[in-house]
Amino acid sequence: MSQPIDDQQLIARLKTGDNLAFKELISRYHQKLLIVARAIAGDVFAEDVTQEAWASIYKAIGKFESRSSLSTWMIQIVSNEAKSRLRREKRHSSFGDIDEVRPEIDAECFNDNGHWVNPPSHWDINTPELMLQEDQLRHCIEHTLTLLPENQKAVFLLRDVEQASLEEIADLLTLSEANVRVILHRARLQLMKIINHYQETGEC
Repeated sequence: MSQPIDDQQLIARLKTGDNLAFKELISRYHQKLLIVARAIAGDVFAEDVTQEAWASIYKAIGKFESRSSLSTWMIQIVSNEAKSRLRREKRHSSFGDIDEVRPEIDAECFNDNGHWVNPPSHWDINTPELMLQEDQLRHCIEHTLTLLPENQKAVFLLRDVEQASLEEIADLLTLSEANVRVILHRARLQLMKIINHYQETGEC
């Protein structure tokens, strides 16, 4: 069985106009881009926005310079497409009003950069993807993510998987940093419950 190619190899093939490489890119990243599009533009426009983003990515991939990761670059494109669609439709973001941060909870759990103060057992805050190496735990986490509201999925994805800063996430999703922190906190609490339960019982 052939080994999956990494993003750098994929980029090299994409720049030659390899359509099979572009299909691989879509297979690898479509769901991630759809989550971001849905969080910004809502269910009604998410699919259209994502398709528009893919068209833009196809046209621009030859100019990609690797100043950021491929994933981050594509997320920026889908974010811009979603915001443009909202402006055209004169609609408001699907996030709605979010409660103010509860300082006592935020201070207990996270530092000013949004990192855990006391992370769950075995959670490496610098490389959270290491936590996903165990298949059953990964399945539990992925299932929990599907149940989260779209805004929580998007913020968790951007912060703890893509390692985007709070400022970058706020810009991508048109939110204040305080609201990003609240949404991230809520997503992490749900995942914490699953992780702690798994560590105690070995089950989801």
